[in-house]
Amino acid sequence: MNQAQATARKVMDNVEKVIVGKHEVIELAVICLLCQGHLLIEDVPGVGKTMLAKSIAKSIGCTFKRIQFTPDLLPSDVTGVSVFNQKTRQFEFRPGPVLSQIVLTDEINRATPKTQSALLEAMEERQVTVDGITYPTPRPFLVIATQNPIEYEGTFPLPEAQLDRFLMRIRLGHPAPADEITILEAQQYQHPIEKIDQVITAEEVLQAQEEVKKVYVDALVKEYIVELVNASRKHPDVYLGASPRGSLALFKTAQARALLDGRDYATPDDIKALAEPTLAHRLIISPAARIKNVDQRSIIEELLHSVPVPGARVRVRASPPEKAS
Repeated sequence: MNQAQATARKVMDNVEKVIVGKHEVIELAVICLLCQGHLLIEDVPGVGKTMLAKSIAKSIGCTFKRIQFTPDLLPSDVTGVSVFNQKTRQFEFRPGPVLSQIVLTDEINRATPKTQSALLEAMEERQVTVDGITYPTPRPFLVIATQNPIEYEGTFPLPEAQLDRFLMRIRLGHPAPADEITILEAQQYQHPIEKIDQVITAEEVLQAQEEVKKVYVDALVKEYIVELVNASRKHPDVYLGASPRGSLALFKTAQARALLDGRDYATPDDIKALAEPTLAHRLIISPAARIKNVDQRSIIEELLHSVPVPGARVRVRASPPEKAS
């Protein structure tokens, strides 16, 4: 347990040399790595989405490929293609960039739905099928996608099936003024990403991922997870609530957060801290609620206030028996 925590901390400390003042966001990204999930980074241009992905990749001794999603990108550009070899008179498979350990899909919503769907099998089943032959993805396998939420011209919104395959969605936000000054000074002569080195190996990542599975989650905490997810399905402003995959995401990330804190058990506080990044992107707001500017984040906050933590209900003390006269 201590070794897995140390492994995760090494990655976080290394990434913080590049991404300044975003400790919580970096922690969420590392939690996603420990849970064998995939990460969607959604924010405005220029806040460091791509740099965060590249910093994580550079900190780990893994193969790394970047795919720049554009409208003319084809599915075969992602998965790979079979090419006829004139010498051997046979078809040879040329693997695409998705068959790497860490894959950065930059501006994922700029590709057509047909190309976006090329990632579905790889993200969920960790394999790629080309010409009827299945090729497994390497381990560890992490897809980090970025998208701009405010620019809609020339973009294709991610379908629900694709969004649901991302373990978490995070936002970086603008840095604080003091942190922005630090960024200016750090990049005066050279970008910090050029200075960071690999701090852990792929084998250490795999070991840490196995340690996460051993973190204890009490039955009451599991009940709390299920009640939160069920409440999202019954909310009047939600057209489609979180799926069972959302319950699993909340369960696994709670284990990883506990490990990062040096605990061998998860608590309801872990669930509350991770509910928004793991569940919000899985909710589809009803058209009527969208007109009222109701967003996914506010619904998650409402659910956290309304759903009681099991086992934490107030007990009324029984009054002492009256004395006989």
